[in-house]
Amino acid sequence: MSYRPAICSMSLGRAWAHQIPPKFTAAATSGFPAIEIFFEDLLYLASSFAGGATPSNQILAAHQIRRLCDSLHLEVMGIGPFNNCEGLLDPVVKAAKLQELTLWFEIARILGTDVIQIPCTFMTEGVTGDISIVSKDLREIADIGAAQKPPFRFAYENLCWGTFNDTWEKAWSVVKAVDRDNFGMCLDTFNIAGREYADPERADGKVENADVVFRESMRRMVKEIDVKKVFYVQVVDAERLSRPLDKSHEFHVEGQKPRMSWSRNCRLFICEEDRGGYLPVMDVLHAICDEKEGLGYKGWISMELFNRSLTVEGSQVPVEHANRAMESWRKIVKAMAWEGQVEVVPVTRKPVKQIFKDSEVVEISARL
Repeated sequence: MSYRPAICSMSLGRAWAHQIPPKFTAAATSGFPAIEIFFEDLLYLASSFAGGATPSNQILAAHQIRRLCDSLHLEVMGIGPFNNCEGLLDPVVKAAKLQELTLWFEIARILGTDVIQIPCTFMTEGVTGDISIVSKDLREIADIGAAQKPPFRFAYENLCWGTFNDTWEKAWSVVKAVDRDNFGMCLDTFNIAGREYADPERADGKVENADVVFRESMRRMVKEIDVKKVFYVQVVDAERLSRPLDKSHEFHVEGQKPRMSWSRNCRLFICEEDRGGYLPVMDVLHAICDEKEGLGYKGWISMELFNRSLTVEGSQVPVEHANRAMESWRKIVKAMAWEGQVEVVPVTRKPVKQIFKDSEVVEISARL
């Protein structure tokens, strides 16, 4: 097995500001062989059809995205996030979530992926963090997914602003408690370092005794996590703020945790220290991927980014972010000494036809 790069669709521009075709075209042109579908993109496409984002229009959107990916020779490596599906206290809400999952299965089949990402819940009401309840809910999801034809895998991720399982350690405890072969982890360098090392509310941008805390965390992670349970990795850094993210900060959102506000505005691709990146994310990647001193993971590496720059309008935005992501990937390969271990997917460049019809027409670039 080798390392395979992908890019999350949201990393190329947020859905309300940038349509899917130019984003995917930019990804393919820059050299990415695969896309991680951020569900927001599919929903925005579905909402542009008559009747809005109904289940049938979401299915239609999935078919159109698949045709676009096939035209651009892009593989869909996964889809997510399937949000807030754990620890639900209201049985009606839980039943609705499981019904939504059925639609996701159909969409994922169309897109050609078997991976659905589940982040830890960030709901604050109507949920419990009781691990016995959380693991029971997620085990039910895993079992339903395993019974599908073909079966599905679920990648659980800690969010550094999550309500309960905000660290890799807590997320790993959930994965162990679920105890299903098709239920593993998505390890995200930002969400790991953003909780174990960083604190945007502090003047220095770090938790107290950050270096020691982080180093010990990485030591435990290498010792405890079973690499077979790592389904894929997201790589991303973030900028250090010039002042603490308090209520007077421009990024503050009432009722939103500071780490979430920071995440939505300030993430960067790895190796972008010139833009303010400061997290020890390469150390996280070493802990995950090193064969001798780390977990020894190989597989998908997805370039993921949230940033205020993604809401800027203009055709240059997807191209700029795709190129930045590819430059970051090249630097990662060099820094990690992965030369010769990266899967090379030959891309046949050919004219790309208009693939959306009638009222659904979206113009894409005439040639890659």
